[in-house]
Amino acid sequence: MKRRWIVLLILSLLLLAACGGEETPEAAPTAVAVGETTVAPTDVPVVEEPTAVPPTETALPTETAVPSTPTPFPTATVEPTATATLVPTPANLLAAEDFTDHINPFTGEYLEDNTNLQRRPIAVKISNSPPEWVRPQSGIGQADLVFEHVTEGPITRFTALFYSQTPEKIGPIRSARLIDVELPAMYDAALAFSGASIGVVSRLGGSDFRSRLLRSDEPGYYRTGEDKPWEHTLYADPNGFWQALTDKEENHAPELRNFMTFTSEPPPADEPASKIEVRYLNFTTVDWEYNAENGRYYRWVDGEPFIDANTGEQISARNVVAVFAIHQENRSICEYQVEDHCNAFSIEIQIWESAPVIVFRDGQRYNGTWKREKRNDMLTFYDNEGNVIPLQIGNTWFQVIPWHYRDPIDSFP
Repeated sequence: MKRRWIVLLILSLLLLAACGGEETPEAAPTAVAVGETTVAPTDVPVVEEPTAVPPTETALPTETAVPSTPTPFPTATVEPTATATLVPTPANLLAAEDFTDHINPFTGEYLEDNTNLQRRPIAVKISNSPPEWVRPQSGIGQADLVFEHVTEGPITRFTALFYSQTPEKIGPIRSARLIDVELPAMYDAALAFSGASIGVVSRLGGSDFRSRLLRSDEPGYYRTGEDKPWEHTLYADPNGFWQALTDKEENHAPELRNFMTFTSEPPPADEPASKIEVRYLNFTTVDWEYNAENGRYYRWVDGEPFIDANTGEQISARNVVAVFAIHQENRSICEYQVEDHCNAFSIEIQIWESAPVIVFRDGQRYNGTWKREKRNDMLTFYDNEGNVIPLQIGNTWFQVIPWHYRDPIDSFP
C-alpha cells in the first residue's frame, strides 16, 4: 500500500511539471500602420474633419521626391483615343436637359464613345514663366478649358481642365494660387499642383474638394531630368491621376450645378473680331488670330506661335473669353518671402458675382457680363440686354484680366 501511494505522488508531480505551473499569456497586440508610422492599436490617432480653414495647415512640399521617369498606368477604364465629334448643325445646347450623357458639358461636343465623360475632370496647374524654361508646354492643347491668370509679378500661369481627352504628358506643373480654391469647385474637378504657400494650402485644405487634391507625391507625377532648374521639371502622365482618384473612390462623372450654353450658329454680334490682342502689362502680350476656314482662333505669345510640345501644333480654341475680375492683394498670404520681409503677397481673383466680359467666337465680338451666383456655378455670359451669349461648340480659353488694367485688350476686324 505504501509503495502505491509513493507511485501516485510521483505521477502527480510529473503532471504538474508538464502543465508548467504558470498561466498562458495573452497574445501581444498587433501593430497597426497609420500613414507612415507604426503604432499599437491603443495609440491609433483619431482623425477629425478639418475646419473650414485649418489654422495649423502646413505648406505642401514643393520639393517632394518623385520618380525621374514616368510609370505607365492602366488605361482599361479610360479611353484615351476617344475623339470629339461636333453635334450636327444646327445645334443648340441652351438648357440642362439638352446635355445628354454623350455631350461634354464643358465643350458642347458629342462623343460617340462617352467613356471619358464618366471620369472626374482634373484641373492641372501649368507654368508659363520664365518662357525659356517652360515653353512649349505639354498637353495644354488637349484641355477642354484653360484659364490664364496673373500671379504676383505679374507673371501669368494656367489652370487647364482635362476631361474628354488624355494627353500623354502634361507640364511643367507648378504651384497653386488662390484662384484654384474656386475653379475646381465650379467644375466638380480634382486639382493637380506641385505645392502652394501656407495660406493657399490652408484654403485648399478647408475646401469642399480637399479629398480630390492630387499632391506631387501622388501616382502620375515624375521628374524629366532635363538640364534646367529643378522646379520646372515636374510633369505627369494623367492616367496616373485618374488611377489615384479611383483609389480614393473619387473618380466618377462630375455633378454639375449649372451649364454653359452652346450654339453652332453665331448670334448677332457687336462687331467683327478676327484678331485679338491681350496685354498683361509688361510681362506678356497674347494674340489670337481667327481662321475662317476651320472656325478656330490660333494663339501667339510675344510674337511667337504658342505650341504644344506633345504634338508640335499651334494652340487654338473655338472660343476666347476675356473675363474681367477684381484683383486684390491678400496681405495675410505671402507668396515670396525673403527673411522676415514679404516681397509678394497672394492675389485674390474675385471670380464670383459678376463683372464685364468679352466673348469672341466665329470671328465676332460680344460685349456683356459674366455671372457666377453660387460657389459651384460655372461662369455664364449675358449681353447688355440680358440675353445669353452662347459659346461655339468646342474648347475655350479664358483670359482672366485685372479689372483695374487700363485698355488691356483690343480687337480688329
